[in-house]
Amino acid sequence: MSNERFGEAWRQHLRTSILRVLSDAPAYSANESLLTDALRALGFGATRDQVRGELVWLAEQGLIHTENLGGLIIATATERGCDVAKGLATHPGVKKPSPRA
Repeated sequence: MSNERFGEAWRQHLRTSILRVLSDAPAYSANESLLTDALRALGFGATRDQVRGELVWLAEQGLIHTENLGGLIIATATERGCDVAKGLATHPGVKKPSPRA
């Protein structure tokens, strides 16, 4: 697998994980710092800057809403974002999640 293909596969997995974390969060919302920590606990070595980049992408796709509060990004999953996180809908660029055990 080329580095470019690996990078895209990694981003698709990261996007799915962000949506899953948000869909499980209170009010479907979390700040970028909390998301970064949660993703690291799931095994993603994503930097805060990488998480921010994916939050921008997910917002452009209509899968989340973002709000900037004093330089801190707050992300909230949309209904469609929750459906994608649960595997009830698909979206190009986001890996379809595996069934949960």
